[in-house]
Order: sequence, then C-alpha cells, then structure tokens
Amino acid sequence: MIEIPNSYELTLVSKTYRKAIWSKFLKGVKDYQLINEGDRIAVCISGGKDSMLMAMCMKRLQRYSKFPFGVEFLVMDPGYNPANRQKIIDNAARLEIPIKIFDTQIFGAVEHIEQNPCYLCARMRRGWLYKTAREMGCNKIALGHHFDDVIETIVMGMLYGSQVQTMMPKLHSEHFEGMELIRPLYMVREEDIIGWSKHNGLEFIQCACRFTDNYTHSGDGIGDSKRQEVKMLLKGLREKCPAVDMNIFRSVENVNLQTIISYHSGEDYHHFLDDYDEGKSVHGTVADGSKVVDLAKENRKV
Repeated sequence: MIEIPNSYELTLVSKTYRKAIWSKFLKGVKDYQLINEGDRIAVCISGGKDSMLMAMCMKRLQRYSKFPFGVEFLVMDPGYNPANRQKIIDNAARLEIPIKIFDTQIFGAVEHIEQNPCYLCARMRRGWLYKTAREMGCNKIALGHHFDDVIETIVMGMLYGSQVQTMMPKLHSEHFEGMELIRPLYMVREEDIIGWSKHNGLEFIQCACRFTDNYTHSGDGIGDSKRQEVKMLLKGLREKCPAVDMNIFRSVENVNLQTIISYHSGEDYHHFLDDYDEGKSVHGTVADGSKVVDLAKENRKV
C-alpha cells in the first residue's frame, strides 16, 4: 500500500507549488549533490517558515527517494519564551513533523553582549547543532537558507564587507570532523515560501530573541539592520530589472579571474601584477598578438 501524503505535503507538488518550490528544491539537491546514499541528516528547525518548509520537503524526499538516507528533525530551544516554544510544537504536529527538542541557554548567554550579539548567537547555535547532530549519529546538518538569503549575502559582502563572497550550498565543518552543512532550499525563492505559508494558513515564529522583540522600525517600515537595508535595495532594483537577483547569482558563477585585481584561496593570495609583465592581458592575448587560453570562457563551455 502507498501511503497518501498529508494535505500540506500535497501542496508542494500541486500545480501552484510544484515548479516554484518542489522542483527548485530537487534541482538544488541534485545540482549541488547535497544528499548521498546512507547519509543521516539532522534537519534543523528554528520554528520559522523556511526551516518548516525545508522539513516538509526533506520528509517527502526521504519517503520517495530512489536511495535510502536517514533524517532527524532537530529543534534547538536557545531560550524561547513558552508561547514561542509551544507554537513550534503545535506547527510541527500540524505538519506531522516528528521533532526532537533539546534545550540551551544561548539567548541568555548573549543577552548582555553589546558588540555583534547576533553573530555570536548564530555561531553558538550552529556549534550546538553540529554537536547534537553528531551525537545522534548524523553526518550532515541541513539549514533553511533560501535563494534570497544567498543574493542578500553576496550584496552585503560587497557593500559592507569589502569582499566578493557567497553563501555556499554546502560546506565541510571546520570544527566537527566528518560533518557537513547543506542548504536544500538554495534555489527556492522567499516569496514562494511566504505564498506556501499563506496558502495553508500557517503562522510561524520569527527569531524570537530579545533583539527581535525590541526591534524598532522607522515610519516607512525599514529597520536598521544591514540585511533589511539590502532587502529594500533589491526590492527597488527588481522593479526596474526583474532578473536582477539571477544576474547577481550568475555573477558569482561566472567570475573571470583575468579581470580581477586580486583574489585569494585560503591563505594563497594572487594579484594581477604578479604575471602582468609576462605580457598577458585581460583580452586573452600576449604582447606578440598570439592567443592564450581564456580560462573563464573555457569553463563556461563545460
């Protein structure tokens, strides 16, 4: 007998959301080889819309996958108030997600940190997730970052970090040997996640820490956070160029190192002056007019 998916799961493969969510979820998993046979993945649920949708997609994928892999639906309570904790429990029950909750006091630990409390909170939360997932026998943790998070990270890095970088679809852990981080919603747009939530009448918690609860906004609704500033910037750019998000994404897939002043891979730094006197130019020719291989163009053909 084939088990009939619940109504919320069916919305993932309905005409409305099959292309916008389910197909893009599958594309990200396949293109970036996020899941392998025999994996045991801790699906990390914060209680927000993104991680809850990710859990739904992972649950469905595990059920119908051509190869076996395991999942654990992991909820870390960093110090939520009772109402927010109960909302996570209620939503998980409604979506038929078998969550496992463990407690920490991270919110309390960073409450009085004045500089970069959100950064410290995020690092501590990720460390606890890695540690707990490994204790459960998992080799990967899955986080609910989506396509808009990726684009915003690229723009924030350029505008506020003086660097070109992106949020990667998967990473090896630096401190937990043998563990990986994957982002299964990497190609899914936030507006489609919001649409799925509203379509099903679902309400989820936000960050729910003291900094979110006390967050003040200006009269036009724009907050002080850099990410919110970038969100509003991108919103304005989309009105003039609907393809701006994908253009930004393609730009970090299409980097031509011959036109970059300097770049580094780990501690290995390169500057365009290093081999400039050898006669190479950005146009793929040397001083005598003969051609050299344009690595960027060759890579695009592959």
